[in-house]
Amino acid sequence: MRLFALACIAFCSAAHAQSADPTRPPANWLAPQEGAAGDGDGNAGGLRLQSVLMPQGGRPVAVIGGKTVPLGGKLGGATLIRLNEREAVLQGVDGVTHLYLTPDVQKQMIVMPAAGKAAKSGQVKGLP
Repeated sequence: MRLFALACIAFCSAAHAQSADPTRPPANWLAPQEGAAGDGDGNAGGLRLQSVLMPQGGRPVAVIGGKTVPLGGKLGGATLIRLNEREAVLQGVDGVTHLYLTPDVQKQMIVMPAAGKAAKSGQVKGLP
């Protein structure tokens, strides 16, 4: 019985070690894309903006195609000229390239409905 239990534990741990890491980016984000040369959806020559780090006292950096690039740094023949929380802008011989952190997400403005009488400024019942 002990041998059976030990075999089950060994098998389960081996299967667990091969399971996917839920925090790892999708495989198509890690592999360079062939033939995608500035197609307008945030990919330029297979480059993908994967992360933006903006430390309070330090120099902002972007992770593009698995490489860490500081603001003003070079990636291939392009220079990272602008960086914010959602976008990196590269200047190269081909011109300006915009890489977006979430290129496939469509963003929409949320319009809040007009507030009723309860939202008017003034005193609230029960408070001095």
